[in-house]
Amino acid sequence: MLLFVDNLATVDFSFLDARRGLLGETWLADVQLEGALDEQGMVCDFSTVKKALKVWLDNELDHRLLVPRRSHQLELEEAGDSLSLRWHFGDRSETIDLRCPKEAVALVDAEELTRESVAQWCIERLNDAALFPEGTRLSLGFSTEYIESVFYHYSHGLKKHDGNCQRIAHGHRSKIAIWADDIPSPALEGEWASRFRDIYLATREDLVAEEGEYFRFAYTAPQGEFEIALPQRCCYLMDTDTTVELIADHIAKTTKSEYPTSTIRVQAYEGMNKGAIAEA
Repeated sequence: MLLFVDNLATVDFSFLDARRGLLGETWLADVQLEGALDEQGMVCDFSTVKKALKVWLDNELDHRLLVPRRSHQLELEEAGDSLSLRWHFGDRSETIDLRCPKEAVALVDAEELTRESVAQWCIERLNDAALFPEGTRLSLGFSTEYIESVFYHYSHGLKKHDGNCQRIAHGHRSKIAIWADDIPSPALEGEWASRFRDIYLATREDLVAEEGEYFRFAYTAPQGEFEIALPQRCCYLMDTDTTVELIADHIAKTTKSEYPTSTIRVQAYEGMNKGAIAEA
């Protein structure tokens, strides 16, 4: 007998890609549990499955940077509760350097990060955790939201956040809607999706050095010290923090400055089904 739960949880994270570098992403988790029926006529109570898996995904994947531990493009050093890494991407001429607490990173036992490889890594760790009745078999899969219009991948960190958003390299896959004078504007949406393609959204005050063609950002947050360096072409600087509220406000005001006679309304998403609306 198979028990299933579709769209059990949403995970927002960033990951290291061999070609594109640092990518923000949002996945939906689907689960199946195969096993014999118990005395209640159940494989396992739905509430047990949903709670246990959501807690595990929130703790182990959500708002982390996923790193393919077996990739030849990775240089990794671990020391106590912190780690440092260098990621070579593209034609290996560009790098990303990161230093942060270990809890901000998920070291996935894979050469390449795909929905399948991450799911397999999760299943192996979940089986070791023995969260479900003995004899049951877990299947886990990830999918992305179908977005008919444009979208972008962005990564960021929020140093003032009390929770896991303070991690310097987590992200989202997000859509955007823009209206000019109450008329939907696919052209403006496409323009911003292009600006924010595979982008690292950074707060200007966190910029600590310009090193050739690279920016280096650093800050101290409740979870510890964070530092990241990446090519300037991969970065977009804002004068404010990069909450979704301030992202929406920035897009609205910037667009208004470019089209001063129009009223601009922006609906910016942070992953799925949540975000902020701003008008200028």
